[in-house]
Amino acid sequence: MNIVTDNKWIGQRTIRPDGVDKVTGRAAFAADTNMPGMIWGKVLRSPHPHARIKGIDTSKAEALPGVKAVVTARDIVDFPLDKSVMLGIQDMRWMCRNVMAREKALFPGHPVAAVAATSEAIAAQACELIEVDYEVLPWSIEIDDALKSDAPILHDFMKFEGKPSNIAGRLEVKKGDITAGFEAAEIVVERSFTTRPVHQGYIEPHACLISVGADNKTTIWSSSQGQFMVRAMTAYLTGIPQSDIRAIPAEIGGGFGGKTIVYLEPLATMLAKKSGRPVKMVMTREEVMRATGPTSGSKSTVKIGAKKDGTIVAAHGIYYLQAGAFPGSPIRGAVGCSFAPYEIPHVLSEGFDVVSNRSKVAAYRAPGAPIGAYAVECVLDELAEALKMDPLELRLKNAAKEGTKAAHGPVYPRIGYIETLEAAKGSDHYKAPLGKLQGRGVASGFWFNAGGESSAQVNITEDGNVVVTTGHPDIGGSRAGIANICAELLGIDYRRVSVLIGDTATIGFSNLTGGSRVLFASSIVATQSVEKVIQTLRERAAKIWEIDPEAVKWDQGAAHPVSPNAGQFPPLTLAELAEKAPSMGGPIGAGVQLNTQGADGGFGTHIADVEVDADLGIVRVIRYTAIQDVGRAIHPAYVEGQLQGGVSQGIGWALNEEYIYNKQGKVDNPGFLDYRMPVCSDLPMIDCIMVEVPNPKHPQGVKGVGEVPLIPVMSAISNAIYNALGKRFYSLPMSPPKVLEVIDAPETRQAAE
Repeated sequence: MNIVTDNKWIGQRTIRPDGVDKVTGRAAFAADTNMPGMIWGKVLRSPHPHARIKGIDTSKAEALPGVKAVVTARDIVDFPLDKSVMLGIQDMRWMCRNVMAREKALFPGHPVAAVAATSEAIAAQACELIEVDYEVLPWSIEIDDALKSDAPILHDFMKFEGKPSNIAGRLEVKKGDITAGFEAAEIVVERSFTTRPVHQGYIEPHACLISVGADNKTTIWSSSQGQFMVRAMTAYLTGIPQSDIRAIPAEIGGGFGGKTIVYLEPLATMLAKKSGRPVKMVMTREEVMRATGPTSGSKSTVKIGAKKDGTIVAAHGIYYLQAGAFPGSPIRGAVGCSFAPYEIPHVLSEGFDVVSNRSKVAAYRAPGAPIGAYAVECVLDELAEALKMDPLELRLKNAAKEGTKAAHGPVYPRIGYIETLEAAKGSDHYKAPLGKLQGRGVASGFWFNAGGESSAQVNITEDGNVVVTTGHPDIGGSRAGIANICAELLGIDYRRVSVLIGDTATIGFSNLTGGSRVLFASSIVATQSVEKVIQTLRERAAKIWEIDPEAVKWDQGAAHPVSPNAGQFPPLTLAELAEKAPSMGGPIGAGVQLNTQGADGGFGTHIADVEVDADLGIVRVIRYTAIQDVGRAIHPAYVEGQLQGGVSQGIGWALNEEYIYNKQGKVDNPGFLDYRMPVCSDLPMIDCIMVEVPNPKHPQGVKGVGEVPLIPVMSAISNAIYNALGKRFYSLPMSPPKVLEVIDAPETRQAAE
């Protein structure tokens, strides 16, 4: 595919179309939605990590004045445990039990009932009146506890290697002969690592407003990463046909993967159906932290062998990831991505999905891949030290390139990983001097990226402007990117292009916003829609000029004869053709629906500088550079924002963030006061270097960019701390108490002083 790089709008930092509404407070989020007659829903949640539900008595709650409806698991469609029913990557057996506990409550915060009342206060009071007969059961929170021979088994039918187990599944990718590979190795480094669960940290809690008519027609306004996902899951779990449900996406105040499943929508739907009133539900921050999905905690062991010249010959990774109460940890990302940046002849990568009495995990930005990269990139740093090689040189020597067969399957096309390493090595940052108790670390990362189903509709307005409708919630700048692309193709100012997010009744099916797929996929269908519109414009100009359509070209926002031989006609602009539309065949527009293909994986390399406070144990990131092959930066400011956002989240994951459980098996820090996310004062200026190696299978060269930036961060910071202190850390977060303990060791304290 011939990709044009001499562009007017593609690659420009145009004004973001949603910017004014968001900074002025005009943008409408899910919790801003109201309706006449609306009532409020609240959820009663289990106080126990693990308990059999022997009975629920809702009579006192139903008798409370102001209460309009109560729902329990009896109102949610039951998917029996003996047969899998998949919707995308979600199994409805688990989803029906996640939104409402059925046989057992499996984590503190697990919903057991929901109430709708005329006020939030009455709904909350009614929840307290519901009597639940629990048989409290033994529980396990951590991976090691869940794997003990006498551990309580969460799901009786679940077996691993023929025995009842909390291991829900195993995944492996392999290449070559791992035994032969390590026999050929001259230097081997093997280390084990642990990470803690961390939350995506979106500012906007889950919220929805749902109205169910007397004819069962249902309208959902909610905060999600996919209105079609909301429609489908709600239909599955309530029994209402999808054709009777209209899901309308609001603006979204962050998701990062955590809003790719439903929590409230099925409950609010059944409350609305029972009460005959619209029902609004908004989670508190504590509910978000206790009952929605963080990413997994993990324990990993990585072993890498190399020749003395630095050639890596074998690699073995074993990853145990917490799934929470139901199967579904992101072992695919850990297993498939961890060794993907490297040309290694012998690879075995294994992942184990472990259930325990925690809330079910959800996706978090390149799910699983940061966990795998943390272990691999730290081991690579130790290997480089053992080999007395520069860590970037070791990666360059073994870097994947065009023609490399990855362990997870594909043979790479033209990729830009080597370019990211060379950019890092040549950067001013990598050459800058460091002071006392300062250290520098590097790391790399890979994410698959994705295509998938997408739809777009392009319409020309009567005054000659353009309205584009796509089917994906915009969480990374897709509206601005689509505006730039459509303006470029039509040859008009980008301000003349409006981009809207359609609901399930106004645009064709579009898969989730996730997987770094949206601009890649939506720009393909938008491009094809614009091309159809341009064909119509050329045909209409040809009809006016009474020449063949092939003799008409579209350029700079107008139809022109392709040459003087075609005739001498003044250009017909988009506005002029739009004005003539009623007499020339009617409105001008076109749509495309497609299962898009051709996504290329993404690669990045990061450099982190840290400074360690020897008195307080605080690690401060003082300089950071994120380098990434971004394919083609359609809107560079948004690409930089993605890189900087991923780094910011990774700094929190590396240094402070973790779920802390108390002795009762409950989350002990369910709020932003005690769950320590970084704020602006915790972050350095984050520099970005965009390497542009266009994707040849995309009309504008687009690759996904949103998930790679999180993957290398934790290992880059860990490697930097080692270079500052001379001590390595093998567990996250590297928080002040852990760092201070290492510093206070006599040998470290002496070196620091």
